[in-house]
Amino acid sequence: MTNFRKITLTAFAAPLALALSACGGAADGEVAEAEVVEAVAAPAGQEWTDVVNVSDYDGYILGNPDAAIKVVEYASLTCPACASFALNGSEQLKSEYVNTGRVSYELRNQIHNGIDLVLARLVRCGPKEAFHPRSDAVWADLNNIMNTAQQNGQVLQSAMELPEDQRFVAAAQAAGLYEFFGARGLGRDQAQQCLADAASVSAIADNSNTQSQELGVTGTPTFFINDRKVDANSWAQIEPMLQRAGAR
Repeated sequence: MTNFRKITLTAFAAPLALALSACGGAADGEVAEAEVVEAVAAPAGQEWTDVVNVSDYDGYILGNPDAAIKVVEYASLTCPACASFALNGSEQLKSEYVNTGRVSYELRNQIHNGIDLVLARLVRCGPKEAFHPRSDAVWADLNNIMNTAQQNGQVLQSAMELPEDQRFVAAAQAAGLYEFFGARGLGRDQAQQCLADAASVSAIADNSNTQSQELGVTGTPTFFINDRKVDANSWAQIEPMLQRAGAR
């Protein structure tokens, strides 16, 4: 049984409880002191925070793809600790570090439950530049999203009886996600097409499972700086590490 099958068969029973229990993870590294990294000018007419590329890990890289300092965050869209970082740190990371061209910020999804998987597909639906703003919007309204999902838990569970090309379409309806994303520029028809693409949904779950095992990601948020997993999960911890790595 693949990770995708396990998620789709079990994850809607108690979405809020699952989201809370899956947050938090151990990390094991520090960042060595490095020479100061010079700022890099963005492409003409752009800021680095306008530039998005998709990595080989299906992560979304914000900023200079050749930045000397590379930050990777494994995050769950249903994780309150990830929401806390998004609300209290990611704006500074982007404006003060990514925009200098010294630092890139790659966000990769770790999937904890079925709502997580639906959200991960929806933030990917359409232009790649929408991924980071939509993810931030989810975290900013996470309590309401999860409360709606929990209130409709039985309907969400019933969605698992549907064929693969229908179950996530139905789950998004039950969780009120079409209205949420519609207010942020993603139309219902396009959203339904993305969720009906079972292969693309499966790939997100499989990537989460494979990468978490390969890289030892046991919870969220988990951060890597220049491929080293670091002992940090808040902006107060991350910022000094970026400065030691040369972003000062």
